[in-house]
Amino acid sequence: MLALILALVTFGLIMLVTTYFRRKNNSDEVEINTEISDDCCGAHAVCERDSLLNSENKIVYYDDEELDALANITPKEYNSNQIKQLSDVFLTLKEADVAGWLRSLQLRNIQLPSEIRDEALLIVSERRAAS
Repeated sequence: MLALILALVTFGLIMLVTTYFRRKNNSDEVEINTEISDDCCGAHAVCERDSLLNSENKIVYYDDEELDALANITPKEYNSNQIKQLSDVFLTLKEADVAGWLRSLQLRNIQLPSEIRDEALLIVSERRAAS
């Protein structure tokens, strides 16, 4: 009888120790992802990442501070160098950043030439259709 009790206590201690270490190892494997994924967050009916409407008046720069010089200029008034500046910034953007960049330009009163604007809107609409 004493042997059976000792066996059960030993078995219980082994299970306790193995359960403790398994839980500890599993909690170490959990990674917290702080990066924003390219996909929609899923928290809203329409993802704010791909929305062209400004929900807040916060300007976000996409390494394009030099474009502030183009504020309040119509696309017809742009010279070839200014169009190249806009095009260079647009071509370096990730697809996920295009909608945010368009919102930023809108807040900064920067208008895009029709070629760049049409391509940017196409990218945003394709991203919406894919999600």
